Amino acid sequence: MGPATESRHYQYPSGSGGTLHFETAPLKIVRAEKQFMTDNFGIQYLDCVSNVAHVGHCHPHVVAAGKNQMATLVSAQGFMNDALTKYVKQLVNKLPDVLSICYLVNSGSEANDLALRLARAYTNRKDVVVFDDAYHGNLGNLIDISPKMFKQMPLGKKEFVHVIPCPDTYRGIYREDDVRAAEKYVKEAEHIIHQASRSNRKIACFVSESIVVNCGVIVPPRNYFRLLYNLIHEIGGVCIADEVQTGLGRTGEYFWAFEHYGVIPDIVCIGKPLGNGHPMGAVITTREIADSLGEYYSTFGGNPVACAIGMAVLDVIENEKLVQSAKAVGKTLLENLQQLRLNHRVIGDVRGIGLCIGVEIVEHKTSRKPATALAQTIIYKLKEEHHILVQVQGPGRNVICITPPMCFTQTNARSLFNALDAVLSSLAHSNTEGIIDIASNIVVPHPRSVLSMEDLENMSEELEGPEAKKARTSYDDID
Repeated sequence: MGPATESRHYQYPSGSGGTLHFETAPLKIVRAEKQFMTDNFGIQYLDCVSNVAHVGHCHPHVVAAGKNQMATLVSAQGFMNDALTKYVKQLVNKLPDVLSICYLVNSGSEANDLALRLARAYTNRKDVVVFDDAYHGNLGNLIDISPKMFKQMPLGKKEFVHVIPCPDTYRGIYREDDVRAAEKYVKEAEHIIHQASRSNRKIACFVSESIVVNCGVIVPPRNYFRLLYNLIHEIGGVCIADEVQTGLGRTGEYFWAFEHYGVIPDIVCIGKPLGNGHPMGAVITTREIADSLGEYYSTFGGNPVACAIGMAVLDVIENEKLVQSAKAVGKTLLENLQQLRLNHRVIGDVRGIGLCIGVEIVEHKTSRKPATALAQTIIYKLKEEHHILVQVQGPGRNVICITPPMCFTQTNARSLFNALDAVLSSLAHSNTEGIIDIASNIVVPHPRSVLSMEDLENMSEELEGPEAKKARTSYDDID
């Protein structure tokens, strides 16, 4: 008999990267198709949050491309590969001509990390300008430039990071009724950058999302990026557009969110939408910036399977006219939600572009105070009563974020709108204080903090529903 073994425990990591959606009543999802996810009880949910499944869960064209290539050749980089050449050309053709050099990597975090290296190599500087509460990835270099994360760290902000106000015209220092809000926000940034300069800190780059999803789906004023990009270029820095959440047509009309602002970044980063669930990322930049880096190698970035999947995703976006669809569906949904704002006192603001929309939940429209607990109640009631999945974002965790797969339809938008209206109406006619605790009153079998392997197995059995093995519905049958 072997030596006695100690009981093993699984430490569930804390923080945004380790938490479950609906963590007090987590879902066990067993399959997904298009814009729908199905749990182990056979309950189907309308997915309004999975921007990873960019063109739809388990899209047959994407699945077939990956399967066929995996059955033919799987290799690391270092060999000639027609799929690599074809895919890079296809992807780069979606960008302005000056952005001509493409690096393929495995994730949005890896893409942002490489972009940071490129900017620092090109400028021979280290310092970075970012928005307050921004998040750009979970690698060490990116945690350092992500206020959302480093505010929770013992060492806090590093001296080479310079935090400027997020241009939030709803909750920020300059608001929607100020016609010069863009100029004033840029002046705030200029003041902080000049302070850095007086301390002999030279700026290498400004990094931002084009629509600032992680800060609560903030849509900067129209000329904000043009003015700020000019400022950064004047001091010798470069501008990095983090399009991990908003690229590949999500904002409708254009393929990239930065195009809505009439600017051209020096470096563009893309992540999860590229592979529709397969780990992919890319960095596209100018020849001049790329030449400053020297040799770069990613073992699996641009491998044949990734390239086949990437090309299939681009094909689906084109063939199914998903950019045009995002514009049309998003416009209808945004207008209806803005109308809903007039009917419900807890909706403080509705904002967004295309299929990237935020609904800000507040305690009162005058105070604009974030209603964090109420926002949680709303997303739980949408899940439990209407089988619709959304999530919350923003510093106050009170912005309902709507970023569904791009195959989201007008019918889906109507379902979401009607369900949200029904939930808000029910809350308005109830004892709200009692209902706000709905999330905390849902019982789960085990605490989240420390789970043993036995606990996890038991939880899986307890969550297993009677219809878990229902016959699978074909992709084409679901809409």
